Amino acid sequence: MANNDKLKIKIIIGSIRKSRFGDKAAQFIFEETKKRDDMNVEIIDLMDYPLPLFNEPISPSRITTGKYDNPVVQKWADKIGEADGYIIVTPEYNHGYPAALKNALDHVYYPWNKKAVGFVAYGSVGGARSVEQLREVTIELQMAPIRTGIHIPFQVMMEIFNKKEGDKIDHFLAFRQQAGDFLSQLAWWTRALKNAREAEKSKNAPL
Repeated sequence: MANNDKLKIKIIIGSIRKSRFGDKAAQFIFEETKKRDDMNVEIIDLMDYPLPLFNEPISPSRITTGKYDNPVVQKWADKIGEADGYIIVTPEYNHGYPAALKNALDHVYYPWNKKAVGFVAYGSVGGARSVEQLREVTIELQMAPIRTGIHIPFQVMMEIFNKKEGDKIDHFLAFRQQAGDFLSQLAWWTRALKNAREAEKSKNAPL
């Protein structure tokens, strides 16, 4: 597939804790995307975007120019806007997702619109409660959350954290088949929505 036809997917690490598992989960799904020929994938780390706590006087849904006063917010919006679709990697904190992730989602609006998103979660019950809440948030941002998710339980996290040098066990093995189904579903929805956005843009273009 030609490079310019590939889907631009951003993998967002939703935790900013120094001792997080998120970078390992993000690297796992990133390696799985490399088995495909229809995606250009980049990992985005919220640690690289020290966003202030959202306190703007107006909602991002009213910022139609794509211009933001804060340079970090502008950098974040520009990066998010590059994508055709997203994979959000999230832990579960107290039956929910991290404040840093919610803050990042809230800072922009239009760059998220009409794009697919899938979730890779970890922690208690595989981060399922975190993902359920994120589905509601992303729908409000006019995103399309896909049905299939990847849920890594706490026990597997601990096995990976405690992995000793020389250990050749593939602790992600159980999730690799699931990752194939997950990425295929994400690709289908990402492509469909990209085509729809392009058709809408062409229809509304001045003659």
